[in-house]
Amino acid sequence: MNILTFDIEEWAIENARKEGPRAERIQMYDQMLKRLIEIMEAQQLYATCFCTGKMAEQFPEIVRMLADKGHEIACHSHVHTWCNKMSQTEFEEDTHAAVDALEQCIGKKVKGYRAPAFSITSKTPYAFDILAKNGIEYDASIFPAARDFGGFPSFGHEKPVRVILGCGGGQIKEYPIPLFHIGSWKTAYSGGGYFRLLPLFLIEQTMRRADYSICYFHINDLISAPHQLMTKERYEEYFKEPGTLINRYKRFIKSSIGSGDALKKLEKLLQENTFVNIAAADKLINWDDTPTVELKNV
Repeated sequence: MNILTFDIEEWAIENARKEGPRAERIQMYDQMLKRLIEIMEAQQLYATCFCTGKMAEQFPEIVRMLADKGHEIACHSHVHTWCNKMSQTEFEEDTHAAVDALEQCIGKKVKGYRAPAFSITSKTPYAFDILAKNGIEYDASIFPAARDFGGFPSFGHEKPVRVILGCGGGQIKEYPIPLFHIGSWKTAYSGGGYFRLLPLFLIEQTMRRADYSICYFHINDLISAPHQLMTKERYEEYFKEPGTLINRYKRFIKSSIGSGDALKKLEKLLQENTFVNIAAADKLINWDDTPTVELKNV
């Protein structure tokens, strides 16, 4: 089972900052979103699109357009702040605002969630209780290895599992990011910079050997135009950490590697493999036979 997801927040963030020389960059994002929709329509594919609540407030026509075309709208926080950079109270307020804004926009229940930068970690298990309180039924936030802005190496699962909530009263279904293993070394392969960097044949081979894979893409991953070094202010606004020159160059390199042919790789991947969105996958999985993970609040 291959699951197709897109994190759409970059389109909204760029379009909300329409000043000066950014117009050309905004046009690239608009064109890429349109192209992705065309590619999916040609293949009759329906993705899960993770949108922020702020996007639903500022650009409701885009969120509704995605929903009207059959794509699942899921929650990607309200203002794209990392879960592990908020207090528990702040996360609860952010989640409530995001889910409410999205549901008001599309007129239906929002069932899925993904934390920005996969930032639900071993230090934030309370996040699942908060998601459940806000009506979320399944999550795709767990990156079961170390990473820059999140990561949950001790989670222990790379396939869908049921997470038993700390309050003891319910469960959430978790769709973790699968990993590619070489001995004791493991890394993601199905999205972001990993997809851009790894050869397509290796990605497809890994997916075909597995019975579960979830792909995740950002618009920025697929734009081939040269990236620019972020300003200190822009970096700190987006990543919520010091915008030192070293940090900005690291992010510049990571966001630039492999971007030249990423869209072509994605088109071929979608043409040669079958995909469903999370809502469809959720109906195909026999949840009675999946493992459970019990996480206690810290």
